[in-house]
Amino acid sequence: MMDFDQLLELDNDDPVLNPPTAKKRKKVIGLDDLLTDFYKEEDKLVEKAARKAKAKAQRKDDSDEEDQHQEASLCQLVDTCENQIKDIGGKEDSFVWGICVFRDQKSPPPLAFPELESCALLQSFMNNKLNSEFQICLDNGNTLLEGLLVNGWLSNVVFAKGHVEKSVAMWTFNLMAYSSIEELRTSACDFWCAILSSKNEVVLQPVTIDWFASYSELKVALENYGFLFNFSNMENVYSNSVRQGPAQNIRAWIKYVTTACQVRSKKAIYLTSEAEELMEVIIYLFLDRQLQGLFVLLHECMQSAISYFTEDEWQSSCEKIAKSLACRIPKDVNCLRIVECISGAKTRSKLFRSVVAYQILHSCFDYKARDEVEILNLLISVNVKEKNCDFFKLYVYLVLTENWLLSNQENRVLIEMWRLYLRNCSCLIASTDLRSFASKARNKASYLLQGTITQ
Repeated sequence: MMDFDQLLELDNDDPVLNPPTAKKRKKVIGLDDLLTDFYKEEDKLVEKAARKAKAKAQRKDDSDEEDQHQEASLCQLVDTCENQIKDIGGKEDSFVWGICVFRDQKSPPPLAFPELESCALLQSFMNNKLNSEFQICLDNGNTLLEGLLVNGWLSNVVFAKGHVEKSVAMWTFNLMAYSSIEELRTSACDFWCAILSSKNEVVLQPVTIDWFASYSELKVALENYGFLFNFSNMENVYSNSVRQGPAQNIRAWIKYVTTACQVRSKKAIYLTSEAEELMEVIIYLFLDRQLQGLFVLLHECMQSAISYFTEDEWQSSCEKIAKSLACRIPKDVNCLRIVECISGAKTRSKLFRSVVAYQILHSCFDYKARDEVEILNLLISVNVKEKNCDFFKLYVYLVLTENWLLSNQENRVLIEMWRLYLRNCSCLIASTDLRSFASKARNKASYLLQGTITQ
């Protein structure tokens, strides 16, 4: 049995008899303490947010700096690639032909002709009965003749009389060459084309012409238009200066030359040397881009000038003209333009195109080759694998040789050498070659090679 003391100890452990006493707070917290604790916590939060913001800004700055660095590296890489491409190519793969053959125009000569007052044509009108019956005013002879010219009656009167007086011929030519009035210059050009045309001379009686415009008159007219006869600095004709270009009379000038060259069967108006220089002038007109709208007229004019020469004259004149062109024209796309403008299916046109292409190609090698075989040997010796190989020149050589050999198809030696040259250009120039004009030269050679295989 438990003793009394043990029982008391058990009773003391009983929570009912001995409930736990509540612990007393050691200190009472005031309002100021609460505010202080609150502000401390706020300061910690602000400080923590500031540290986060600073860390984020630092990361952003590092990211921006890295982006800027990457952008700078990319720009530098692009610049390096562009410089390498320029070093590889050096030129664009396309060039624009064109040479300014006209500069500043000169003042035209006076168009008044006092000699017209005494010409027989005008006097016949003054003495005509119609003048007294209808009281036609003839106070100004120029005005009357201008009216007849514009209405087309002047040529009819001339055909009826069968005679063109010197004063009338000079007056109408100057109107055609220098008048700023389109109606007058066009009518004057039509007058001369009608007078010189063989068709009208067959229908009516032959017309006696007291005065023809010589080549010197044609040349003076071109000089007044600003044409450059001195071609020694033709490579430098491009400039930033304002160029007036040719006068509007150039159209009538071309038509007149076209018709005048067709008179050779009846009368040789120009010397052979003058006709040769006239041919050069016509070809140079093809190089001025300001005259692109007149290319049909220029083509007709060239064909007429080619037909002006006799058979004996043409063989030597053709080579003289070609050599003169080869010495003066720059060796760029303009020389290809010259060959291109000599078109036509006639034998003379084909021969002229071939000779001009050969002489230009010969001049490209500074006339080092003694004959045609040596020229092809020089072409074959061009190493297309060299780093400094000029593919633009190679392309020019291809086009010139193609046009040269059009009239030499019967020479089998030249044709075989030509095929070898085409195979070199077609096979040895890699398709991955990025140098300027490399792909054009390769494609051109491949195309021409296919044509030689079918022959």
